Amino acid sequence: MKHTLEAICTGTARPFNGAETSAIAKRPREGLVQFLKDGLAPDEQADRRVHGGPDMAVHLYPLDHHGFWREQIGPAALLDEPGAFGSNLAVRAITEDQVHIGDRFKVGTALLEISQPRQPCWKIEHRFSSHCDAKGMVSTIVKTGRSGWYFRVIEFGEAMAGDAIERVEIGEAGWSVTRAFAALMAGKASREELIELSKMPALSPKLRARAEAKLA
Repeated sequence: MKHTLEAICTGTARPFNGAETSAIAKRPREGLVQFLKDGLAPDEQADRRVHGGPDMAVHLYPLDHHGFWREQIGPAALLDEPGAFGSNLAVRAITEDQVHIGDRFKVGTALLEISQPRQPCWKIEHRFSSHCDAKGMVSTIVKTGRSGWYFRVIEFGEAMAGDAIERVEIGEAGWSVTRAFAALMAGKASREELIELSKMPALSPKLRARAEAKLA
């Protein structure tokens, strides 16, 4: 599985909703971008309690989903931007059902590993609300599994737009990002699945703990 990085996007924390700040507005970078333990350098997350850190270092939201959203919410100008959903990596022809927890990808000289699906939050709807009727976007993500996912950085390196992103190792072959999202964020897991997820080394500790909590 080999694709092309159409853009690498980063952002800074800015006023977003009254006293709230957010770095969801990601813009394409020119030239080489570093991939470090906590993500791209530089790239910010406003609320480090729920965003960023080694297990949510780099976010990919499939560009293929932008067409779906145009059908749902209309031709919002944001959908012309590669970082519309806060995504760091803009890539086509790769979606949640094609990749797995623990899959490893070579990106330039960096090595990344899929750590978890992305959990959608209200900031997505708020960002789109000035462009369209965004009500219901989060619930639609939950229903359809169009979540995107996070990588951890296994080997530091650098890359730029136009470089390849290539899968070099398949992780948990039975656990696509789609399946993991349905189990942990859409509430569709069996007890057996939760046991398996709670013991999955490649899954982020936060979601392993969630699986264990659901068992209790």
